Amino acid sequence: MATLNCLRALGVDWRWRDESTLSVRGRGRHALREPDRVLECRNSGTTMRLLAGLLAPQPFFSVLSGDRSLLSRPMARIIRPLRLLGADVSGRGGDTRPPLAIRGAPLNGVRYRMPVASAQVKSALILAALYASGETVLEQPGPTRDHTERLLGAMGAAVRSDGSTVSVAPLASDLSPLALHVPGDISAAAAWLILGACHPDAELHLQGVGVNPTRTGILDVLRLMGADVALEEERTWGPEPVADLTVRSSRLRGAIIEGELVPRAIDELPLVALAACFAESETVIRDAAELRVKESDRIRATARELRSLGADVRELPDGLHIRPSGPLHGAAVSSHGDHRLAIMLALAGALATGETVVRNAGAVAVSYTGFWRDLDLVSVARSSRAGRGREAC
Repeated sequence: MATLNCLRALGVDWRWRDESTLSVRGRGRHALREPDRVLECRNSGTTMRLLAGLLAPQPFFSVLSGDRSLLSRPMARIIRPLRLLGADVSGRGGDTRPPLAIRGAPLNGVRYRMPVASAQVKSALILAALYASGETVLEQPGPTRDHTERLLGAMGAAVRSDGSTVSVAPLASDLSPLALHVPGDISAAAAWLILGACHPDAELHLQGVGVNPTRTGILDVLRLMGADVALEEERTWGPEPVADLTVRSSRLRGAIIEGELVPRAIDELPLVALAACFAESETVIRDAAELRVKESDRIRATARELRSLGADVRELPDGLHIRPSGPLHGAAVSSHGDHRLAIMLALAGALATGETVVRNAGAVAVSYTGFWRDLDLVSVARSSRAGRGREAC
């Protein structure tokens, strides 16, 4: 909704046809208009970073802002490379934090090696590069999710990927519209994969989940830990691969999570830490320093809150070290206003003995507005099966 509201302020027409079908009428690559107010990105780092790339070449002035959490997020990682393309972008704190002020300027193609593997930064630069004079080549230190490349390619843009290198040619004409069925979010599905694997008597089926290989690090992590997860009915929706997932109660083992696996599972690592609490041996998560600059310091907050529930979790500079410690017990914990932590802690409470109170639990709405409804569905299934002589979810 943050993105949609910003687009409306830029002159883009859209409407909901029903509760899950959105119609957007494009204005063409040169028809956006100067907004008459600050563009509020709310809590969405994706909105701010991608719009910064889109607005950098537009012939007008714009300002991107957000809530307190977003105003603390690092933005130098997009300001610096956008300036290399010729953009006029500035921020606060030595051009490191939002709000972002953007004065549209002509852009030139460049070759840029990204210091951090970030799909948001890459996507911002791709959107800017579509308006540049000359080809732009982006070199990544590791693979990142490629939804932007797939979608733009399906709409006619000349975006090519070769390993960790992405090449972008300027648009020769307007992008072609398309009809798109959006796959289920694997980050949301990960919550139920973790719950199903950790619960002692569970079987959960998740339909229509996106299994783009740049996003399926959580599936690889769970397989590494011995989880019983199966992909069924694999198919394609537009440019994206999709499958139905089934997870069953599993005997988990510890694992070392590091290297190229981390960017492909970065949003799910707090959930991985929860799963590690139920493994039979220790788990180490490394190379995940990026977690410290999300909506919260997810390394510190995950360690702190899981310890409150009785877990043996040690904070590392770039990750976590989790040792088996027996059952979790209920406690009062805090999401720190972070949607990923709110979901993880709610699931931890469902798996713990006794009552767990999650403060600031409303943060789940940032990425998963139906989370509590779906948790209720799992609870109903559990109660129903328990009434037939077995406990399950």
